[in-house]
Amino acid sequence: MKDVVHGCGQCQRINDVLSRVGDRWSMLVIYALRDGPVRFNALKRELGISQRMLSLTLRNLERDGLVLRHYYPEIPPRVEYELTPLGHSLRGPVRALTDWALANLDHIDAARASFDAEVEQAG
Repeated sequence: MKDVVHGCGQCQRINDVLSRVGDRWSMLVIYALRDGPVRFNALKRELGISQRMLSLTLRNLERDGLVLRHYYPEIPPRVEYELTPLGHSLRGPVRALTDWALANLDHIDAARASFDAEVEQAG
């Protein structure tokens, strides 16, 4: 218990990091970049995310040192994103969470349906 109290001096910083890497879009972007560089529009299509939200997510991940942005001044311009070594170190935890989500989708859907039916019946 003493370690938990001692570590709380860093709680705000931990919260800041977990808020970034644990949000929906950041997790999906990190997962989508797992195999190497991906163009902006390919990410947008794969994730079904708005251009604004993808830009914001990528900028935040770049700021945190998890993603690198490569701009190629071609016609038309090309922009690719890839994970940094720090971003690659997050692949394992993200993969574990996505695997867990995929394995439990049916259970979660059933629990939600049961809960919603009970709420509707009570309400």
